[in-house]
Amino acid sequence: MKNSFVALLTVTVAAAGVVAGQWWSSRQHSAATATPTSAETAKAGPAARRILYYRNPMGLPDTSPTPKKDPMGMDYIPVYEGEEPESTSGAPQVRISAEKVQKMGVRTEAAALRPLGRVVRASGRVEPDERRVYAVTAKFEGYVERLHVNATGQPVARGQALFEVYSPELVSAQREYAIAAQGVRALAGAGGDAAAGMRQLAESSLLRLRNWDIPPDQVEALARTGEIRRTVTFRSPVSGIVTEKKAVQGMRFMPGETLYQVTDLDAVWVIADVFEQDIGSLKRGARATVRIDAYPERTFSGTVTYVYPTLNAQTRTIPVRLELANPGHLLKPAMFAQVELAAADTRPVLAVPDSAVIDSGTRRIVLVQVGEGRFEPREVKTGARSDTHVQVLEGVREGEQVVVAANFLIDAESNLKAAVGALAAHAGHAAPGPSAVPASGPAATGAAAHAGHAAPPPAAGAPASVGHRAEGIVEDVDAKTGSLSLNHGPVPTLRWPAMTMKFKVANESLLRDLKPGTKVRFEFVEREPGEWVITSVSRM
Repeated sequence: MKNSFVALLTVTVAAAGVVAGQWWSSRQHSAATATPTSAETAKAGPAARRILYYRNPMGLPDTSPTPKKDPMGMDYIPVYEGEEPESTSGAPQVRISAEKVQKMGVRTEAAALRPLGRVVRASGRVEPDERRVYAVTAKFEGYVERLHVNATGQPVARGQALFEVYSPELVSAQREYAIAAQGVRALAGAGGDAAAGMRQLAESSLLRLRNWDIPPDQVEALARTGEIRRTVTFRSPVSGIVTEKKAVQGMRFMPGETLYQVTDLDAVWVIADVFEQDIGSLKRGARATVRIDAYPERTFSGTVTYVYPTLNAQTRTIPVRLELANPGHLLKPAMFAQVELAAADTRPVLAVPDSAVIDSGTRRIVLVQVGEGRFEPREVKTGARSDTHVQVLEGVREGEQVVVAANFLIDAESNLKAAVGALAAHAGHAAPGPSAVPASGPAATGAAAHAGHAAPPPAAGAPASVGHRAEGIVEDVDAKTGSLSLNHGPVPTLRWPAMTMKFKVANESLLRDLKPGTKVRFEFVEREPGEWVITSVSRM
């Protein structure tokens, strides 16, 4: 009995050991299975990011859903999920820390509706009023017998004798009229056709003398006394200045030939050459202020009386006529004049300060503040201008804050971030985050890219260069357009291969001493998308 109990106890203990062993084994297996999984997960890291599209490496507004190359053979840069532009317009935003915004001196102002009253400035010249120019001519053939006014520029009064002429035709016409007048008196008591014919002859002779502009007092004296005068005196038709004198004593003249020209200078014209973009804001009756170099302390007031319908194709200007009083005859014909024309427009339009517009020559950019330390470049279409503001037709809405000071520094910051982003994308890393990157200083930071490898983006707050460096040979120098054609080697910071391309220069002095064939080292930046500007150059 005792042996049976011992055997039963032994079997029970053995069974419990088996069950415990199986439980411990299963637990160890579960732990061993879970441990490698966690390790593998930790080792795998975050999942690969999804590529949204590929953008042009030169900053041009061109994207592609698949990898491709640009015309110069450079790969398009991938844009990853989370790097897409935050603005609804699709333009990348520039992020700058509040400290740097303060150091840059960034100021903003709201785009608002305002009337663009302005002043149009133009150059002009003084000209005589064409309606006050008188030519003195004879309507018959004759000879200049005597000159009473014998110099150009001599002032004359209305009715003053200018010269005397002798004409055989005039003497014959006077004699004819004297005979006819005598016959009329002789047949005064008679009737019939003879008296009527004599009266018609006398009237015809008198009309002939009047048509020749014979002075009325001389005609009356001839009719009264019958005395024939050998010469006729010509008098000035107006008070003014003799601006032309062709008569010479003893000369022969023909009918219609101008012998004197007298100009009344009590009022003159100023013909202003206004550029075509300003002509739409000028109206007849607008007030004008004229300044003459000869009288710098004085101003003259005038009125716009006519806008000519013709355009000078060479200067792209349109003549505008002003009328001015000329007391004391201070304004001389052909004087040079500076004109300010009032071009007030009371209609309010959406406008921004003119300092807010960055004009590259091909497009106009405004930097809009979309948040604290965030700026978005907008391409705008501009219209009329005043002395301080520019009308915006497209690109900015009323109330949006635009940068009016330090916008060029922010523009440089934008170009820098585009370059750093290109480096990061080619290296297979994410573009730099929103940390501020200083926009000043052209020197490289030491983390330069080696051939075929891009440098990693700088850490937040670390100094970075806004320029790219390369070496090359001068192909062509164009001082007129301020450009330089270079056959340069690879540019590691942009992953450019060796090529020949044209650059603009930041200053014309950089072109000094450069000629085709010169080997140079140079630095350049991207001022606008696709516009590369050399900031420094040195001979090798």
